[in-house]
Amino acid sequence: MHRFSALFFRKRAISSLLSLVIRHETTVCHFFCTTSEVSSSRTSSLLPPPPHCNSTFDNHGCLTNQFGLIRLQEISINHTDDHTHDEFASDVEKVYRILRKYHSRVPKLELALRESGVVVRPGLTERVLSRCGDAGNLAYRFYSWASKQSGHRLDHDAYKAMIKVLSRMRQFGAVWALIEEMRQENPHLITPQVFVILMRRFASARMVHKAVEVLDEMPKYGCEPDEYVFGCLLDALCKNGSVKEAASLFEDMRYRWKPSVKHFTSLLYGWCKEGKLMEAKHVLVQMKDMGIEPDIVVYNNLLGGYAQAGKMGDAYDLLKEMRRKRCEPNATSYTVLIQSLCKHERLEEATRLFVEMQTNGCQADVVTYSTLISGFCKWGKIKRGYELLDEMIQQGHFPNQVIYQHIMLAHEKKEELEECKELVNEMQKIGCAPDLSIYNTVIRLACKLGEVKEGIQLWNEMESSGLSPGMDTFVIMINGFLEQGCLVEACEYFKEMVGRGLFTAPQYGTLKELMNSLLRAEKLEMAKDAWNCITASKGCQLNVSAWTIWIHALFSKGHVKEACSFCIDMMDKDLMPNPDTFAKLMHGLKKLYNRQFAAEITEKVRKMAADRQITFKMYKRRGERDLKEKAKEKKDGRKRRARQRQWGGGRQKL
Repeated sequence: MHRFSALFFRKRAISSLLSLVIRHETTVCHFFCTTSEVSSSRTSSLLPPPPHCNSTFDNHGCLTNQFGLIRLQEISINHTDDHTHDEFASDVEKVYRILRKYHSRVPKLELALRESGVVVRPGLTERVLSRCGDAGNLAYRFYSWASKQSGHRLDHDAYKAMIKVLSRMRQFGAVWALIEEMRQENPHLITPQVFVILMRRFASARMVHKAVEVLDEMPKYGCEPDEYVFGCLLDALCKNGSVKEAASLFEDMRYRWKPSVKHFTSLLYGWCKEGKLMEAKHVLVQMKDMGIEPDIVVYNNLLGGYAQAGKMGDAYDLLKEMRRKRCEPNATSYTVLIQSLCKHERLEEATRLFVEMQTNGCQADVVTYSTLISGFCKWGKIKRGYELLDEMIQQGHFPNQVIYQHIMLAHEKKEELEECKELVNEMQKIGCAPDLSIYNTVIRLACKLGEVKEGIQLWNEMESSGLSPGMDTFVIMINGFLEQGCLVEACEYFKEMVGRGLFTAPQYGTLKELMNSLLRAEKLEMAKDAWNCITASKGCQLNVSAWTIWIHALFSKGHVKEACSFCIDMMDKDLMPNPDTFAKLMHGLKKLYNRQFAAEITEKVRKMAADRQITFKMYKRRGERDLKEKAKEKKDGRKRRARQRQWGGGRQKL
């Protein structure tokens, strides 16, 4: 009955949507968060220019995804009229195929690119870097080749794209080297936006000190930091959980630059995100002391803080206060509250607020519908989700990938693969191209159900549509292969992920599962090959945790000498083993009567402990203690599971 109902509403929705598309005659549709005209014009006059200014709320007071709401992307129904798309599309795909095939063999790669007939020209480099997605190594290989082509000079957009790629890989030294190259060869291309990109990446990596240092480095490259750059730095710190540091920086810099509404809004959002409503209210007081009246953006941030803290009574009171001050709540104001109600399964109250919103003359936008659909689908009410989708289309709104993603996740929970595939087909029919998140969901479900071949077909379909698989996509496929016992395929996909530069932050769970699976199947050489692929990758900086996973996997499968050898390799890279790792290896070598290995490792550990001002005796004692505690936990776990089986069997007999 459920499937019939869902299918009925889906067919109604798709027929309504097709008529809407026909009515608009394939016009390119843009959907953004909407507000009243008054609040839009008033806010935009207070905020700095939009480029690279990804503030908590946009100029229309629309909430971004930090509280679970999604800022809508531009949706294009028809790309055939895009001249740039036609000019570069074939060359971009040709280059991308070459990069995928030869990225690990640089001489062959450069030869293939030279013989491809592709002419490097303005605009192409940026498009190729964008096509590579998160695959930093592929992007870097093409950039290196393109920069050496005679007669071609990289433009501002190409440099910015490459800085983004290197920053995502956390190759910050290479970023500074690239900016230095720009200063020497193209100083006119160095703009504040270049440094804003770097600041945001440092902030997202929680490297606050480095992000602030960018301000001091800018004058060396002919760029003086201004109020806009400072605002972007504050915004980046507050978005990435460093609001305390942002507040301290604000106090230091407020006399250098006059605080603006954007600065206060960033701080307000940061405190609300951390659940510190008292600090957020203090920012509000500071604003008023400066003579700055709160606008719709500020109120929406505060509403978000109340909603996130579950203080719906205070949120409703704030709505009344906004009306008293003639700052009418917009669609975002209501959506923030609806989202919180849906999160706590208060769906009836959310629906009432949705009706009240429209009664008060505030029209629901795509984000509002998306929030409601997400709420109902999250709690298993897919039928109601389809009803809202139908209503939304009837109101003239065009659904986006986010809405389909919510519905698809609900089908994934119920393990309904065919429904997910049908949704993908419907998206393609109406010109709403499935994005990477959509494909990740369907591929994950296919692998979960053991349909690995189906997952591979979806993967190929995804790449042929112009999307580059990200790290999550590779992890999904690798886990799918491991569950089906396809170790060779899992290993190949893993090495491809590393080769594309997607393993910059080691996925410890995937690494551990892969290595243990290979060693359980006695594929020692294959496991070594996968590990060597990681160590040979320049973009992957391994830490002690990654080495520990590999060493413990070898030891647990009886490869004690190999484990000791890799432990020495780790110490040669100035990484000190954990105390329990050292103790475990010493026990293993003692059983093998291998004193040479034991002496070599002990001597290296003694030296490293002395360099770090650690007492070797305490280090050794801690290792023994950790081993005993882990052995006890393992033994207690076995006893607990045995009791559970015994009690379960007793109940069944009764």
